[in-house]
Amino acid sequence: MAKEQVQTEGDLYQPFVPASKTVPEITVSSVVLGIIISIVFGMANAYLGLKLGMTISASIPAAVISMAVLRAILKRGSVLENNMVQTIGSAGESLVAGVIFTIPAFLIWSETIPGFDDVFQLTGADIVAMSLLGGSLGIFMMIPLRKYLVHREHNKLRFPEGTACAEIILAGDEGGSKAVTVFSGIGIGALYKIVMSGCRGWLESPGFDFRSKPLDGATLGIDATPALLGVGYIIGPRIAALMLSGAVLGYIGLAPAIKFLGAYFQADYVPMAVSEMSSGDLRNYFIKYFGVGAVALGGFVSLIKAAPVIFHSFAVGFRQLTKRGAGANEKPIRTDEDMPMWQVLLGTLLVVIAIWIMPGLDLHLLSIALVVLFGFFFVVVAARIVGIVGSSSSPVSGMTIATLLVTCLILISFGVSGMTGMVTAMTIGAIVCIAVCMSGDIAQDLKTGWLLGATPKKQQWMEFVGLAASAVTMGGVVFLLANAYGFVQSPEHPSPLLAPQANVMATVVQGIMGGQLPWEFIVGGCMIAAAVELLGISSLPFAIGLYLPLSLSTPIMAGGLIALLVKKTSPKDIFKRREQKGILFGSGLVAGDALVGVLIAFAFAGADYVSILDKYKSFSEHYESTSILGLVPGSVVALCAFAALILTFWLFTKVRKDRS
Repeated sequence: MAKEQVQTEGDLYQPFVPASKTVPEITVSSVVLGIIISIVFGMANAYLGLKLGMTISASIPAAVISMAVLRAILKRGSVLENNMVQTIGSAGESLVAGVIFTIPAFLIWSETIPGFDDVFQLTGADIVAMSLLGGSLGIFMMIPLRKYLVHREHNKLRFPEGTACAEIILAGDEGGSKAVTVFSGIGIGALYKIVMSGCRGWLESPGFDFRSKPLDGATLGIDATPALLGVGYIIGPRIAALMLSGAVLGYIGLAPAIKFLGAYFQADYVPMAVSEMSSGDLRNYFIKYFGVGAVALGGFVSLIKAAPVIFHSFAVGFRQLTKRGAGANEKPIRTDEDMPMWQVLLGTLLVVIAIWIMPGLDLHLLSIALVVLFGFFFVVVAARIVGIVGSSSSPVSGMTIATLLVTCLILISFGVSGMTGMVTAMTIGAIVCIAVCMSGDIAQDLKTGWLLGATPKKQQWMEFVGLAASAVTMGGVVFLLANAYGFVQSPEHPSPLLAPQANVMATVVQGIMGGQLPWEFIVGGCMIAAAVELLGISSLPFAIGLYLPLSLSTPIMAGGLIALLVKKTSPKDIFKRREQKGILFGSGLVAGDALVGVLIAFAFAGADYVSILDKYKSFSEHYESTSILGLVPGSVVALCAFAALILTFWLFTKVRKDRS
């Protein structure tokens, strides 16, 4: 195929599809398939993110599924059609990250603060509105930066996920085998989840609480789920080990120490004697606040490390925006054609007006100004950071916490405080967080498209399609998961989805506006994270492990060890293929597990969740009458089942890789 050179400032690149050639991009098949993937991966990531605080990228799985459907089944599909599917599909996953990091805070306050519902009651329409407005703001604000970030900075900003996705699409002849890998993971993950959670074949979270010194108050456990195993493989052994180390410190180190000291003191804000607390009580009243402080400081450190990039990106982005008028009458080549600037500016203005007048949000002009200020600043920051380190390493939580802190202080200075101030601050934070997440996604997608020779304007419009498809379902999904699993531990929800980022955001805002927090433990968590940073170790993964229960970090470590084993046992010439297929299989496990989790929530929506489960007369009920080495047989069955899943992952990866 003849290739045409596309001149960029300081860089020359040849796209796969030349600008002079027009091939199908937006088709009925690509749009419909992209919308389906956007909704499916959006729901899966909502469940996973609320459970663990992490999401998986949908770009590569979407590209693989697209090639399987368009080429293998429909016997058609160009690389640009496949690119459009992943563009639409990945928008849902990015939107969800912004939603679950912030919006559940309203529901957490509703459960934990008396009288909060008299001030504000979150509705599904509110979630849809914040999703659409924040997402649209992020897309519009990113568009003027595309030429600089994607073209001029090509040799400096590699956009890891965007580049990898382009390579996957270009390797289209392998699409069939890669799709089998993804779908196999989905099927195995779904089947495991159905037997474990739908039929209650074994315990989902077997564990053991120490009740004698010197470890009285400590706990060991594992959430034996396919999703966490897949996440561990995807993030790799180093990040998994950092998370586990934080959890070990909290639940095997701090917990016994706090319980021991509890014999000599009594905290005023807890309703029981510390010396009589269970491991769960120790987490809820003490360790959680260490984790909040550590996560907050870890997010800020990530932000500080990115400070040079932040200021440079902000300055360059502003210059690019103000210089767009030059040469506006010259028609650009197809591969360099953006949405017209007048449409971008008009769209941004309409979004800002909609935020102002939207019923239920009730934001005044000061709040709107803060949304625009923080939105533009951090959109520039996020778009450049993902080009350097990738979407998974972008300090979104740190940027959101910074937004919330400054917003709270400004609102207080204007006399807005209490629960009203909390609602206003969190609404601003939610819209900004969603905008930041969407800007990172569109930056990766536009990089993929540029490498392939796509039309930027068409991709930009399709980002809105993917955003809308996922946004209209978010309100229902969040409330569905809240009703089925809950975000706060209670008799009705003994094992809730912990929504770690949203809990941290809620704690920070509530603490500033209300002043009722155990700041000693939060500051202690900050100091722990600072010590980790001084050792030259990234504190944010460590801090997340300290905040989350130990049982979530152990299966992630198991997945990380599989990735390490693949690396150590693979010859150099096939390692990349084996690693990539492992990521696809792990992504499938995550999607299968998470989707069944959402379906179970659908099945029990509006019903008494526990009583319906009891009607299953589950297999595990027959195992609970005896104990083996401190573990009920149901726990032993769970450990054996999870060990079999680990072995399946390893064997599947090894055999499939060697067959490639």
